[in-house]
Amino acid sequence: MAKKDGIAEPTRKAIEVKETGDGFNPGTFLQETREELGKVVWPGRQQLISESLAVILMVSLSTILIYLVDQLFGWVSRQVF
Repeated sequence: MAKKDGIAEPTRKAIEVKETGDGFNPGTFLQETREELGKVVWPGRQQLISESLAVILMVSLSTILIYLVDQLFGWVSRQVF
């Protein structure tokens, strides 16, 4: 898709399909999917490892925080009731 002012515009092919109303074509879909996957910038091994570790760390910290808040609310509710 071409970008104009940071906004993606549909390609001429996509516009023609919409105008003609050809509907869904599995062959065209697979071809365009392959083209789009060719544009993807895949991360290197080191980037994949470091970002995976960052995600695992953030999920662990979030889990611990939620656990501690849950324990605090449980303790407070036992004191009140």
